[in-house]
Amino acid sequence: MKVSEGLLYMPDLAEKKKRPLWYNLSPLNLPVPGLVSILHRASGAVLFLGLVWFLFLLDMSLASEAGFARFRGYVGHPLVKLALLGFLWAYLHHFCAGIRYLFLDIDKGVGLPAARASSYAVLAVSLALTALLGMKLW
Repeated sequence: MKVSEGLLYMPDLAEKKKRPLWYNLSPLNLPVPGLVSILHRASGAVLFLGLVWFLFLLDMSLASEAGFARFRGYVGHPLVKLALLGFLWAYLHHFCAGIRYLFLDIDKGVGLPAARASSYAVLAVSLALTALLGMKLW
């Protein structure tokens, strides 16, 4: 076989570059344990960044009686209640997923069926607790 014959069988790079590329980076296509992992990280970041707001609310409520009245008016706003509900879910999800990861660290529930079941449990329990505690918020 001559070198020139080998070039006939080489793929045309220009044709390869014309093909459409589709990168599916949607987290909804992840398996449930992967989605719980991403939500655990996101909820931790939200809690960390929301800490400044929580401290502001605490300071406002403890400063004086007038500050507490301002706090009650501020927290009574529907958008603030919605944000507090989101922070409540972030806390409960982060807590439940953290317990799941503690069990994974001691090699409990590492198998695929158990990991999927515990992931579904984390999602269900965090949403149920958020709904239960969120009713007190409204």
